[in-house]
Amino acid sequence: MSKRERGSGSILAVALIAGTLCLLALLLPLQFALARGQSLAGAADAAALAAADVSSGAVAGFPCESAAVVARANGAELEACELDGLVATVRVTGTVLGFSVRAAATAGPPPDTSPVDPSSGVN
Repeated sequence: MSKRERGSGSILAVALIAGTLCLLALLLPLQFALARGQSLAGAADAAALAAADVSSGAVAGFPCESAAVVARANGAELEACELDGLVATVRVTGTVLGFSVRAAATAGPPPDTSPVDPSSGVN
């Protein structure tokens, strides 16, 4: 090893560490944003289920007010609440790194399926 090459391994190690830190600085906020988006989707699901429960009569109260309470409890704000019979559709919003992010969900009874006639031969 010549005198000119001494210390080149240290420079390479510092460059690798700096590159790794830069990559981490770019990916960490992205991971945080994706996790917050999933959290908002869960808040929207819970709010829609709460509104559907109230509109079906399973729980006392007002559907959209219940959806707002559940959304707030999950770290989101209720932006819209629409009822179509027993089906509730909600949209919640939250912020991620200063940006507004929205999520929507629909909940209600399963679609009306008529019972199968045993004599029809259809399973």
